[in-house]
Amino acid sequence: MKTTIELPDGMFRHAKALAAARGVTLRRFFTEALEAQLRRCGTETHDSEPPWMAGFGALSDLSEENRRVLDAIEEEFERLTAEDLE
Repeated sequence: MKTTIELPDGMFRHAKALAAARGVTLRRFFTEALEAQLRRCGTETHDSEPPWMAGFGALSDLSEENRRVLDAIEEEFERLTAEDLE
């Protein structure tokens, strides 16, 4: 899901610098920060497995693999320039 948020300029620059220092995309940085905050508040995140997943045994491990693949695809798309998209 995509959304737009407003951040103070200084906070945005700081987040962008930290993400670059950690070698992650800004999108990944914000996602991880929000996930950590939600865990602290005791709110489940989208990574929580639904109860029915236990019935699928080994297939429950695929959620992590799917996440890795989607993250790799997302990072590649973020590298695209406007010229690449034409």
